[in-house]
Amino acid sequence: MSRPVIITCALTGAAEITGKNKAVPVTPQEIADSAIGAARAGAAIVHIHVRDPATAKPSMRLDLYQEVVERIRQSGVDVLINLTTGAGARYLPGAEDPLVAASGTTLSRWQKRVEHVAALKPDICSLDVGSMNFGEWVFVNTPSHLREMATVIGQAGVKPELEVFDLGHIRLARHLIDKAFVAQPPLFQLCLGIPWGAPATPEAMMAMRDQLPAGALWASFGIGATQFPMVAQAVLLGGHVRVGFEDNLYLAHGVPAPSNAALVEKAVEIIKQLGERPATAREAHEMLHLAGR
Repeated sequence: MSRPVIITCALTGAAEITGKNKAVPVTPQEIADSAIGAARAGAAIVHIHVRDPATAKPSMRLDLYQEVVERIRQSGVDVLINLTTGAGARYLPGAEDPLVAASGTTLSRWQKRVEHVAALKPDICSLDVGSMNFGEWVFVNTPSHLREMATVIGQAGVKPELEVFDLGHIRLARHLIDKAFVAQPPLFQLCLGIPWGAPATPEAMMAMRDQLPAGALWASFGIGATQFPMVAQAVLLGGHVRVGFEDNLYLAHGVPAPSNAALVEKAVEIIKQLGERPATAREAHEMLHLAGR
């Protein structure tokens, strides 16, 4: 029998990509409409960042998150909502004094990074486990902040999706699980290909999968040209998948994707070609042991 594979669609992300593909959603209505389209194409989960409607730059405004979530919920489309908590973790040291942040730093109090989760109570939220060099800046997620954020997430009845970018992050995630900051069964997202984390290769995916605790559910993604090869690899290794404009702007080499739904449709095709099928939102809800809907 075929296995239900959960597809997450990461709709817009926080990178400067809106000028590279005009289909990337920016306003709350565009992001919500893109989520609805992705769900109808086969995504069981939509992963949400928000952007300033005037500038298209990443934002942490609660009112923008609230509008997106309300529009999706009021649409009647059955899809699980996953809000990011990654915003507010970027640090760039100043050239003259590294203790003074340079332009581009977004580092915020941990309380601000989970404010929207506590207020809106999505089904899932990301929790980026561990600090790392992320391109030219540092992505800061200290153990103490992760413990505090995980506590607030748990109190809100939300399931954390543990985003891990390297093997050491899995060690820290396992510590959080062992100390009961994250409830069983844990959900992991293996994030591959981001400079300077683990590469998007079968070997890296297998190495990270093999370090997960028993009973963990997991998905994985690759960025750019590796997005669809990593979809196939994750399915073959027994995991779930993620696609979307946050990670990749193209359907094929030189062919911009017209929508998030088109990226989901291609993932659905790959999953079916490998003998499996996309999971419904209800099936994903049961597999992830989420709170009642």
